[in-house]
Amino acid sequence: MKASIHFLLKIFIGFLCVGFIAYAQTNTDSKKIQAVLETTAGKITLDLFPEVAPKAVENFVTHINNGYYNGTIFHRTIRKFMIQGGDPTGSGKGGESIWGKDFEDEIAKGYAFDKAGILAMANAGPNTNGSQFFITTTRTPHLNGLHTIFGEISKENKQESFKTLRKIEYSPTNSQDKPIKEQKIIKAYIIQ
Repeated sequence: MKASIHFLLKIFIGFLCVGFIAYAQTNTDSKKIQAVLETTAGKITLDLFPEVAPKAVENFVTHINNGYYNGTIFHRTIRKFMIQGGDPTGSGKGGESIWGKDFEDEIAKGYAFDKAGILAMANAGPNTNGSQFFITTTRTPHLNGLHTIFGEISKENKQESFKTLRKIEYSPTNSQDKPIKEQKIIKAYIIQ
């Protein structure tokens, strides 16, 4: 009798554990945030990392929801490195955070510039994050610890996003790495 009660208790506890795990996974998945950049070259879909860089994600999402990036250009593209945007002046010297001042870096262990498609904050040095961001087009380990990583190209729309990234990356540029033909963010929006 004791053995059967222990057995039933173990089964009950097992079901509870499975239920909690399933709930936790569903709850985590429901927090998924994606940003879509509709550009003149196509769409780029990005998975954002609010658990890794909450301020950078809040800044990016708020700017997107306010239409801040709509109509802006990728003002700097360097082949086999990255594409950079987020400056409403298009000069690479403008833009600000949603707080009206620079905000601190959020460098997280376990997140590195180890592949193409990493989304990070552009900056002018430590703790100078504003509105500008970049997406890597290759591994860039020399940037580890220097820029806040807050997302990456989505696995769901990887092919389309990388095709667009490559079009922007390989657009002809002037001597300041600015595309000769504007590579523009027509519209940016958030999917939750």
